[in-house]
Amino acid sequence: MVSVAETRYLLEQLQFSANFPDQVLHRLAQTAKMVEMHAGTVIFREGSLNETLYLIHTGRIALEMNVPGRGAVRILTLGPGEMLAWSALVGEGRMTATAIAIAESQLIALPAPHMRELCEADHEFGYHVMREMAAALARRLVATRLQLLDLFADSAPGTNHAQ
Repeated sequence: MVSVAETRYLLEQLQFSANFPDQVLHRLAQTAKMVEMHAGTVIFREGSLNETLYLIHTGRIALEMNVPGRGAVRILTLGPGEMLAWSALVGEGRMTATAIAIAESQLIALPAPHMRELCEADHEFGYHVMREMAAALARRLVATRLQLLDLFADSAPGTNHAQ
């Protein structure tokens, strides 16, 4: 089991939480639990309910969506420092994609109900968490757009790959 001090140290290394003030880092570390995911493990499925927000410490996680007529399509690959399952905290908890560990991964798990309580009770905590969540979602939107451009460029009309 990882101590609060060790978890705090790990949180200080992640892009999501690196700039949090000491008291916010400490509360986050008290809430966190380290989990290991083996390659091939489905963390959650598109459409399922999930009550855990994850920060990726090590490894890689693929996000896939079911596309009618195409099946599961990878829309994004996440790595260390990135956030996973944001819908658990700011949405209704229903996942918008399937998350699969594509490498051995170590995640920092944060229980969303407790995180919401902390955000509501301690507005400074909530401000820092939500500010970083908004920044992470903005980065995610750009990365997803780029990955989708790559994905669909191959099937665009007039694309000639015989060259």
